[in-house]
Amino acid sequence: MQRCAWAHHSQLMMEYHDKEWGIPVHDDGKLFEFLLLEGAQAGLSWETVLKKRENYRQAFGHFDPAEISQYQEKDIMRLLGNAGIIRNRLKIEAAIVNAQRFLEIQKEFGSFDTYVWQFVGGTPIQHKFRSLSKVPAKTKESDRMSYDLRRRGFKFVGSTICYAFMQAVGMVNDHTIDCFRYSR
Repeated sequence: MQRCAWAHHSQLMMEYHDKEWGIPVHDDGKLFEFLLLEGAQAGLSWETVLKKRENYRQAFGHFDPAEISQYQEKDIMRLLGNAGIIRNRLKIEAAIVNAQRFLEIQKEFGSFDTYVWQFVGGTPIQHKFRSLSKVPAKTKESDRMSYDLRRRGFKFVGSTICYAFMQAVGMVNDHTIDCFRYSR
């Protein structure tokens, strides 16, 4: 079975590729999870984050934005002491701020799904890349998403992070055309 070249790095990456990456997500809880994890990934490999995903789930209240939005300094200290997650104060504080802003968007738009999918017109963008080297790090859509999220007060949402988020939640199909997931 042919897969995107990056998916062969490990069993974990292969499973993530086959079962999650690029599949359209419309559940606000899953969208928040990916937003939090993509921010945590900044400067690190996605595999590092995937290995810590279950630890994040436990440490961050199963990615409940209402709970995370209420975190205080004692929670930050608890998280900084948790070796199972990426212990970076700025990323932890960003998760809290982003949870607060996430809830504001839900209130304004009815759902985060409605808000975020507007950047691709509600339908996944179908790319036709033949190789991984052709896949961009960011696009005009991720630039717009990043700009608007930052304008609303989100942190760790640069255009590259936004594009990785868009790939993960299926807003763009960046499976290479020879990958078995491409046509699905």
